Amino acid sequence: MNTSTSDTRPSNAAAQAVDMPAQCPAHIQQFLAFDFGTKRTGAASGNRVFGAASPLPTIKAEGADARFAAVEKLIKEWQPQALVIGVPYHPDGNPHENTVKALKFGRQLRGRFNLPVYEVDERYSTTEALAGGAKDADAASACIILEQFLRSIA
Repeated sequence: MNTSTSDTRPSNAAAQAVDMPAQCPAHIQQFLAFDFGTKRTGAASGNRVFGAASPLPTIKAEGADARFAAVEKLIKEWQPQALVIGVPYHPDGNPHENTVKALKFGRQLRGRFNLPVYEVDERYSTTEALAGGAKDADAASACIILEQFLRSIA
């Protein structure tokens, strides 16, 4: 099994509600990405033109209402055409409790904001962010997730 962090495929039935990168139409240029967490959710903005992501302030809101209010504010400010979420898996590729939570978050994003939502396997993104000296590991992880996605659709 591929354990690369650039794996962008759904690996189970729950993930089928999330769009595959190969299905990302070329006219979609601007993205927001999220590294979901129950206490903090990292955020990043990026686009196809530059193929890079920029960190945004981490959402430090607990509870769905507060989190989605913060997400809505980012969507209004950045006007993305699609959203990208990091989905964690065990090193062997199997899902775990946080996998289910991240996939649910993706479904809720799609339902609330009526935007395409793409998933990226985020294994090791936080480790990579910390190894790179990130001051805000959540935002840096969201950047890593978005840049992996942008590479996959290039």
